[in-house]
Amino acid sequence: MDLQAHEKRSDKNTLAKKVSSIFRYGGVSGLAKAVGRRIVKPRARCYRDCRELFRQRSGLELGGPSALFTMWGLFPLYPIVHGLDNCNFSGKTVWEEQLIGRTYRFSKSREPGSQFIGEATELPFLRSESYDFVLSSHILEHIANPLKALKEWIRVIREGGSLVIVVPHKDGTFDHKRPVTPIAHLVQDYENNMAEDDLTHLSEVLALHDLKRDPIGGGRDQFEARCRDNATNRCLHHHVFTTKTVVELVGLLGLQILALEALRPHHILLVARKVNPHELTDNSRFITGVGILLRRSPFRSDRLL
Repeated sequence: MDLQAHEKRSDKNTLAKKVSSIFRYGGVSGLAKAVGRRIVKPRARCYRDCRELFRQRSGLELGGPSALFTMWGLFPLYPIVHGLDNCNFSGKTVWEEQLIGRTYRFSKSREPGSQFIGEATELPFLRSESYDFVLSSHILEHIANPLKALKEWIRVIREGGSLVIVVPHKDGTFDHKRPVTPIAHLVQDYENNMAEDDLTHLSEVLALHDLKRDPIGGGRDQFEARCRDNATNRCLHHHVFTTKTVVELVGLLGLQILALEALRPHHILLVARKVNPHELTDNSRFITGVGILLRRSPFRSDRLL
């Protein structure tokens, strides 16, 4: 039996086991709900090609836990990884209750990982090349200095390890009226060592943020107060992305891009590999061929490029 046939047979056996398990615990109604969830939330197309990079590997997640990585998410990594530690900027956030003293429970089927408290741009408590992969879902836009953060995440990944970045596409969020952040601006933030108390984009956010698309934003006065206190709550979107700008950003870091997808309702998903210092990367199909990728994008501003 060749490798491709073996993989197909393995996939069928795994699917059969999942169906049997769901039916055993949830009956017909449970199975119907599971199928419904998969139809409503299909997996990313690249998941099947990328999943072996993470199976039984150990990683670090910034922020989280994220619904995108759960069993019914777009990129369901939690059920297949060996272990996952976490780092959050504070012991208590808008999205999570008290974290200090807790372990990181990302999946009922996996042992909890270690919970760290620290800035995503500075991880001195973690050794270099100590993880097989790093996950970041809807975190990078909340960071004032994304290049500094990415360089630090790459540092803690082993050679050959993977980085998964998910950021919001401006068209699908309350940022849709804002201009896309130029790559030159992100480079300038890095060169100026921009700190997390930066409010450079505050006036733009207050003028162009669409509160109708932000159910937790509150009224205008409440929203402005929250933005001005961003150093404490980290709710502000410093930067605004399209699919092309994510490719350009990662292109500055010497990573090998493995997969790129624009996904409804508002996700840009990128998977990249950390290469060894002597290995040449080839991202030409994502850079010169980005027009083909963008024409398939569900987001209008991508297709207009």
